[in-house]
Amino acid sequence: MLNIIFMGTPEFAVPTLDALLSWEGCQVVAVVTAPDKPAGRGRQLAESAVKQAAVRHGLPVLQPTNLKSPEFQAELKSYAADLQVVVAFRMLPEAVWNMPPRGSINIHASLLPQYRGAAPINWALIHGETQTGVTSFFLRHEIDTGDLIFQDIVPIADEDDFGTLYEKLKTAGAALALRTVQAIAAGTAPSLPQQESDELRAAPKIQKETGRLDFTEAAPALANRVRGLSPIPTAFTRLPDGRTLKVFKAQPFDDEEASGPDSGGAGTWHTDGRTYLRVQTGSGLLDLLDVQLEGKKRMPVQEFLRGFNVAVLTPKSGG
Repeated sequence: MLNIIFMGTPEFAVPTLDALLSWEGCQVVAVVTAPDKPAGRGRQLAESAVKQAAVRHGLPVLQPTNLKSPEFQAELKSYAADLQVVVAFRMLPEAVWNMPPRGSINIHASLLPQYRGAAPINWALIHGETQTGVTSFFLRHEIDTGDLIFQDIVPIADEDDFGTLYEKLKTAGAALALRTVQAIAAGTAPSLPQQESDELRAAPKIQKETGRLDFTEAAPALANRVRGLSPIPTAFTRLPDGRTLKVFKAQPFDDEEASGPDSGGAGTWHTDGRTYLRVQTGSGLLDLLDVQLEGKKRMPVQEFLRGFNVAVLTPKSGG
């Protein structure tokens, strides 16, 4: 029987916890997650998705504010875990990840060493990848650089956005985690160094400005940025009157005549006021399909246009 401490916070990590609890070859002796945080309009304290799952299963829950705290580390050590499984948690100090005799493993939502960092799902979509995957690896000092155990490829469909790909990888990650833990328990888990390359892409934390649409870029690149940030945190632009327009879905508009010399410079808006809303980009038109004006609800562009004064889009708008 392998005693495991599970570490995770968001809903992405919950299926992995459930998968480990379903296998009789291991026992989850405790769960470590983020402290409760104020949320919503009432700023009431909210529990993480992982804490809620742990409580449902009757598991001990640790919520340290400081992972280097001697008190926390002493409590962690008291559970005498053989292995720690980490999914979407936070960077661990060496005294924590090196504590169990079998080490600590992480499940990462990319095919490492590609897309090391906090937002691998977003950046794979932003860069227009056609496949990604999940990786299990042993933790070490530098983030996402430890020896690889297993990897599973997950295709990216043309219609995938962050929301749908998140769901696919969440399920794939849980299956991979269970397979990895079973291999560690059996003593058959590989441990392969990651191959460094100058062509590796990073996956840094998404900032607000990551979502700003720069219409001097090409339409396909902008469409990928939209899908990589939809439904959250969402790509956006500013209308000529200064209001923010969030964009949840967009695609390049394939019409050479519509993006010819008379279509205006990058950032020029085009609409018939009823059925379409497009923007001239550095290369081609971007067709906005699903949007949300600040203070309004999200809606398909045809519904949006029914209540929108297209005159604010400057005189260059129009068919």
